Amino acid sequence: MDKKSILVFGVGELQKSIINRAHLMGLYVVGIDPCEDAFAKDDCDAFEVVGGQDYEGTIAVAKKYGVSAIVTAATDKPLVMMARVAKAMNLPFYSEETARWSTDKFQMKQRFIEGGVPCAKGRLISCIEEAEDLNYPIIVKPRDNSGSRGVKICNTPAELKESIDEALQYSHLDSVLVEEVIEGPEYSIESLHYDGKSEAIQFTEKKTTPFPYNVELGHKQPANLSGDVKNQIREIVSKIGVALKFENCPSHTELKVNERGIFVIETSPRLGGDYITSTLTPLSTGINMEDQLLHIALGEKVDTASGRVNKASGVCFFDFPEGKVTRIDSKISEAASWPGVYAFNLKLKEGDIVGKITSSLNRYGEFIVSGETRKEVEERLSEYEKNISKLITIK
Repeated sequence: MDKKSILVFGVGELQKSIINRAHLMGLYVVGIDPCEDAFAKDDCDAFEVVGGQDYEGTIAVAKKYGVSAIVTAATDKPLVMMARVAKAMNLPFYSEETARWSTDKFQMKQRFIEGGVPCAKGRLISCIEEAEDLNYPIIVKPRDNSGSRGVKICNTPAELKESIDEALQYSHLDSVLVEEVIEGPEYSIESLHYDGKSEAIQFTEKKTTPFPYNVELGHKQPANLSGDVKNQIREIVSKIGVALKFENCPSHTELKVNERGIFVIETSPRLGGDYITSTLTPLSTGINMEDQLLHIALGEKVDTASGRVNKASGVCFFDFPEGKVTRIDSKISEAASWPGVYAFNLKLKEGDIVGKITSSLNRYGEFIVSGETRKEVEERLSEYEKNISKLITIK
């Protein structure tokens, strides 16, 4: 094979972008996924169905195609497997130890505390009887899942009991993490870790659903943070890199900022989902983090200076009232060509039932905008969300 080949773990919708970037770099893309009809399987040069826990099957595919690198995007599930495969194939990656810390929120919190990373107080419980001494409100999380699945804020023991059961449905473990609720706006930090250093590329401001669920409904870049706070966050990202031994990877770190300080919610040695790193960051900074991850995975030089710009971008995920869709105006097709709209995707049709958004899996589409300034992006997001809501009737 003349081209270098790269193994992409998972070929769902969120991996489509990095697969395309790999092709633009002239790479032969091998995709693996447990699903026979995975969303982006036809975008790969070769596709194999491999179970998420099938180490021997994964190694066999890696050797069959002589892969020179391994990557994934916007998912935590394959990280431990990837670390094992990378070690066996002597490919640039982080350790299996780092992967395990990063996919268990409790082990992650322990590393934060040991590494001086500011975070919420929390502990493990398996049942309501172990929670008699807790002060409400508290937040419940599965230890080993992402995308807001099973995450809920509770104000009473009855709510907590129900939420424990719900969180365990999203987990392979027999305990859940309960944490103090940290107030304040939420942000994510998109970073790269290479050559022994940690570099924050962009700061993202989040919009989430009201309690009790905490599902992301939108993102804006750059975040409205002072230079001093950004510098403090950069120092924290460096501490995270040391505490979790991040190397040869990106990271997506979620945190909150309030009058008490900066509190890290969680992190992961992967690219962020929700179009944050695939689309928003290139639009706002000129830096394509997927390209840089591919360079890292291939053992090549990282370049975060060339083509750098200071612009803005944002995404809005639709949040409609509950009910039945009775009308979608045909003019909605024009939304894709509104000024500054980069992408538009509505996942509804007439007759569909709209329910409450409880995780990132049951949102109803999105639109992405870009602009020269954050103010321009904010105005477009606000105006277009109102315009779209007028074109859809839900009763």
